[in-house]
Amino acid sequence: MLELQDLGFRFPQRDWVFRHTDLTIASGSITSILGPNGKGKTTLLRCIAGLTRPEEGRVLRDPNIGYVPQASPSTFAYSVFDMVLMGRAKKVSTFGTPSKSDLVFTRRVLERVGIEHLASARLTELSGGQRQLVLIARALATDCTFMILDEPVSALDLRNQAQVLGLLRELAAEGMGILLTTHHPEHALHLGGDAVIMYGPDEIVRGEVTELVTGKNLTRLYGIDVATEVVLDRDSPRTVVYTRYDNFAKVINDSHLEGSSLA
Repeated sequence: MLELQDLGFRFPQRDWVFRHTDLTIASGSITSILGPNGKGKTTLLRCIAGLTRPEEGRVLRDPNIGYVPQASPSTFAYSVFDMVLMGRAKKVSTFGTPSKSDLVFTRRVLERVGIEHLASARLTELSGGQRQLVLIARALATDCTFMILDEPVSALDLRNQAQVLGLLRELAAEGMGILLTTHHPEHALHLGGDAVIMYGPDEIVRGEVTELVTGKNLTRLYGIDVATEVVLDRDSPRTVVYTRYDNFAKVINDSHLEGSSLA
């Protein structure tokens, strides 16, 4: 189990990013965090992963957490295989080298993420989306029981988005706890489980994704007219999220004419 108790964080001499945050994530569950840019989603994940020290509260965590940050350009020309193999570091003694089983495990992870064909490629040669897949594979190579992912599909094309979302659902079904941030409410609905909405530093709401990710809540969260609708997808009901851009453009035009600005 992963548990946050009254967690809070702020940068020096600045307002709180979030505080009084309580959250419990069980094995085999999926929790999606939604919020606009700058609301502290990444900072919250870093506190949970132990990479950033919270100002108050505490995190009770399983020692075996896999953390997947947002992909960034790499200046190190490691091969994809070696980068993923680094996830086995905790399994190797201080002066030891990866065993045959570590090598086999790494190859299986590459296959599962669908990047075995990139094994010999250099990180500096990869696209942002490909590097993101490598980071997911590296986290899997740790043989973690919880995985924390910061916008894991933001740089991926539609095919790879579907592949990663499917993989996360499989991992949860196998007993892994999944916590991710996303700017795609429809992805949270597809994954199921719970959702966390970060409205502001003192208002962080958690609930079942189907009850929390609604047009009304998303409209309030993003400050733009958002609606949801249930459609039939291959004879199965599915909730889609869409934005009324025309209405948003009208609000912008009206506010411009009145000399006001959008918050």
